Amino acid sequence: MSVPSTKILDHIVHLTPPGSLEATSAQWRELGFKVIPGGKHAGGFTANALVILQDGAYIELIYFTHPLSYYPPGSPERKARETHYWASKAPGWIDFAFLGTSPTLSEVINERAEREGSGVKYLSEQEGGRERPDGKVLKWLITAPAPEDARGRWPFFCGDVSPREWRVPVDPPSNAEHPCKALGLAHVRLLAEEQGFSILSNQVTSIIGARPIESSASEAKWVLDSPNISSSPPYLILSKAKTEVELDYLRTGGAGIYEVGFLVPQGSGRHGSAETPFGRIVWVEEYSLSSE
Repeated sequence: MSVPSTKILDHIVHLTPPGSLEATSAQWRELGFKVIPGGKHAGGFTANALVILQDGAYIELIYFTHPLSYYPPGSPERKARETHYWASKAPGWIDFAFLGTSPTLSEVINERAEREGSGVKYLSEQEGGRERPDGKVLKWLITAPAPEDARGRWPFFCGDVSPREWRVPVDPPSNAEHPCKALGLAHVRLLAEEQGFSILSNQVTSIIGARPIESSASEAKWVLDSPNISSSPPYLILSKAKTEVELDYLRTGGAGIYEVGFLVPQGSGRHGSAETPFGRIVWVEEYSLSSE
């Protein structure tokens, strides 16, 4: 029996303050991205909009529908909002998902991690979903890290029960056509503390199921797959913090996603970095990746 893939980059989660979806969508449009409606998640605590890319991956612009103070103290809703796995996250890049390719993915990862002694553990699959503005109800299975504080350092997995194209509407093709010319995801870059780098590197290797293609004392790089076939695959990069800005990022939020790279065509005129209201992005020309 073939082992299901555990390295298909599905989407990256970008959090903004409660009730800020319209302003956030406008800010992403100013950066040159097309933003389409998403919907409200099961439970009603969060909702989203999407930036879909031609490689089949996407950016999830998520926010809490109400601040904590909206829910009466002591109520079940207040407790659920307080204990939500993203409740303590600061706005910005907070999490990332790989595509779930099996309803027993947690068993695959946990067995591999036990053999390798990496300490990785994932919970059994749990149901999730979202209702789109057009009334279509999406269903999926979430495979999440067992320690909640691993969210953002380890990916979670999202496996579609309803058709994936309902969750990621790539039709019409114009949904994935952006004024900034972004084609897909070039990389996700995680930052780690000095003392936690080697541990996290081993854990990521267990989760992905492959060793890094490049590795040094301060950085490791894994090649991932895209939901759609792409000539330039995305990478997961784990780095030790070097600059004062990066060190401050770690002091504020701990290890996790620091930057996201977007693949653009050669000669697009996009280069260097840019800032969302709460996160760092980098433009990566296509030839730079294909020549590696």
